[in-house]
Amino acid sequence: MGKIVVSENVSLDGVVEDPSGEQGFKHGGWFLQFIGQDWEAWAEVELAEAQGAEALLLGRRSDEYFGTRSPSQSGQWLDRLNSLPKYVVSSTLEEPKWTNATILRGEVVSEVSKLKQQTKG
Repeated sequence: MGKIVVSENVSLDGVVEDPSGEQGFKHGGWFLQFIGQDWEAWAEVELAEAQGAEALLLGRRSDEYFGTRSPSQSGQWLDRLNSLPKYVVSSTLEEPKWTNATILRGEVVSEVSKLKQQTKG
């Protein structure tokens, strides 16, 4: 049986959207402003998480964000993410944006429980 490991951005002020600033949100670009000298340490942790993952479980917005950027980019971390199977929880998404993705519809807890049973690691 698989396990779910959560990796998320948490905000005290509600601003997590537009980490690179390319979407033009008022507080966009926050990620690059604050990562600074910790970039290498952060990248090592992210790569280790990606290498240990069997699949990615995402919401619609994460699929839209990564699916429109990641396939055209490369690097060890992105290559790994692009190669993984992805499961997108959504009741409104018609077609996933990211490659190798399946939409999970219906009751979320039940769908994710089934996914855990089918996944190793």
